[in-house]
Amino acid sequence: MHNCPNPRFSIITVTYNAEKVIEKTIRCVLSQTYNNYEYIIVDGASKDQTLTIIGQYKEQITQVISEPDKGLYDAMNKGIAASTGDYLCFLNAGDIFHAPDTLHQMVQTIQSEELPDILYGETAIVDKEGKFLHMRRLKTPEKLTWRSFKQGMLVCHQAFFAKRSLAEPFDLNYRFSADFDWCIRVMKKAKHLHNTHLTVIDYLDEGLTTQNHKASLKERFRIMAKHYGWISTIAYHAWFVIRLVLKPEK
Repeated sequence: MHNCPNPRFSIITVTYNAEKVIEKTIRCVLSQTYNNYEYIIVDGASKDQTLTIIGQYKEQITQVISEPDKGLYDAMNKGIAASTGDYLCFLNAGDIFHAPDTLHQMVQTIQSEELPDILYGETAIVDKEGKFLHMRRLKTPEKLTWRSFKQGMLVCHQAFFAKRSLAEPFDLNYRFSADFDWCIRVMKKAKHLHNTHLTVIDYLDEGLTTQNHKASLKERFRIMAKHYGWISTIAYHAWFVIRLVLKPEK
């Protein structure tokens, strides 16, 4: 029987004026039954009570960075630079782990002594009260590869834990979909992608990408063309449009 792995998770929360939702995220992290993690909060110099709320938990938070940034992905890059764990986990303000033992359950699914390059799972969409709305529309593939994202971002970024050793900075040329590009770049380097078959994240149904949907889709098209080629990307989108015409989604 192999030794049970004990990876260290670097949980990174990026905030800006998040006083209404930040405490829920902090408490969900601190209540995890698996305790081999560091918790890093990167705040963009919030003007509301976010920092006051964070300060109430400062003894239990590994590091708090609060300074102006160039946007979400710049802040996430600061989190990567400050991290020391085996895996990176980006848990935005308002998002929470699905259960108090989520990290423990994820580790329990690892069947080899050597840690997988990527751990991934499912995402539940919830409202502001934390009430379950539905599972994420795009279904997580049984076997994930870097080519899987030809069909879109099949795994939510929050439910995609990459080894820190594989991670590169987010490309700040993308304002809304740098996570899509980042995940593909990580997967291109990964050899062992592990499906935990768990619901990992409860995702608050109000993300930056959702608010800027059209701009995000344009960026994703450019990212797909960069990684998969223009012909393949245009052909896939043409087929997607044809399917909608033939069989509209309800």
